[in-house]
Amino acid sequence: MKGKWINSPYTFALGMFAMMVPSQAFSSFYSYFYVEKLGLGIGLATLARTIFLIWDAVNNPLFGYWSDRTNTRYGRRRPWVFGAIPLFMLCFVLVFSPPDGLAEQGLFTWFLITLVLFEAVATVLWVNYGALFPELFRGDRLRAKASAIQQGYQVVALLIGSALTPVIFTAVGFSNMAIVYACVFAVFMSLCMMSVQESKEPGQGEPLRLMAAFRETLRNTKFWVFNFANSFAQTVNGLVASIIPFYAKYVLHISEAFVSILLASVFVSVIPLVFLWYWIIRSMDGVKAWRLSLIAYALSVIPLWFGYNLVSGIIAGIVFGFGLAGFLVTPALVGGRIIDEDAEKTGLRREGIYTAVSGFITRSSGLISALAFFVIGLIFGYESGDRPGPSPELAFQYLISVVPFCLLLISVIISFGVKFDSSGKQNGRELRQP
Repeated sequence: MKGKWINSPYTFALGMFAMMVPSQAFSSFYSYFYVEKLGLGIGLATLARTIFLIWDAVNNPLFGYWSDRTNTRYGRRRPWVFGAIPLFMLCFVLVFSPPDGLAEQGLFTWFLITLVLFEAVATVLWVNYGALFPELFRGDRLRAKASAIQQGYQVVALLIGSALTPVIFTAVGFSNMAIVYACVFAVFMSLCMMSVQESKEPGQGEPLRLMAAFRETLRNTKFWVFNFANSFAQTVNGLVASIIPFYAKYVLHISEAFVSILLASVFVSVIPLVFLWYWIIRSMDGVKAWRLSLIAYALSVIPLWFGYNLVSGIIAGIVFGFGLAGFLVTPALVGGRIIDEDAEKTGLRREGIYTAVSGFITRSSGLISALAFFVIGLIFGYESGDRPGPSPELAFQYLISVVPFCLLLISVIISFGVKFDSSGKQNGRELRQP
């Protein structure tokens, strides 16, 4: 690709679209597939997720560190992404293709192994793609624009990965659905990476060694506070997405055929709402915009408690979409500013290590989500689709509304610990794209 498409926010956003189609299908339906359809117990599903997080604690920061130290004529990030594309395709298909006739222990083993492999390859992609964003787009205004475009593409991917997925797996099965999404991923991620031209700026200076890089990251208080706040909000993203199929069945009492309509109501509404949020925050300080989005997100989950049929579920879903849209757009403004401050201090742009450690913190939110599922399941007696217990409706009302509200309230409180020196001009100025 040449000319205006090189490092364009529009072509760069294709990578977000590429990764989010299969990733959203995974996060929305892997629990439903293994627990509700195949009968894997919640306890074993939670154990598998916990084992993965221990592995993720090791591989996520290491991949970021290795990415920062990579130096090829093709760039630091692009070789990693191109190498991961075929592996991601294979692992995604394997997650949804367990052999027939497995007993529960065999099913647990398959789930654990494929989960570990899939998430490891996904880490390589997310770390390297995410590290490109603060490098290619500098300044709050440009980042807000690029983030809004990126999240607009993401919402389309969320719509496909959530609302279209039940239609596809009902028609052709989960395994064939995974094959289709793996091919979509490969096409759009390749187009994205062919449009990226990395700056030569990161190659200046000797990269910090592993322990020194971690020391600098650990000392950055703003970074940790920001990511801990984000992790609670990120938990809500995954929790609500994974609970919607259960919510539709047990709370709204609608069939699988109508789940796509419910999901579409959320994600179609998010597309214009992303750009509404860009209009709201375009003249705001990035931290204030991010905090405002967290408050809106917390309020937006309340109507989900009151859903009782398809129509009320759609209305609640649209309100939820407003809060979700704000949270999709604003964190990139704060994260990029933190990396800019670090570059000013160290003389090196270390997007890889920061993106990786940030990814580990926010992705660890999956453990919170899994534990919430497990604890609420115990309280209300839900074990699986075969053993739903006496009050599955109340269980999933709590999981889709009360638990998310509490998590977002924690996130809002923590967010007040992130502050920047407003007198400095370096981080707020508008810079041209490399």
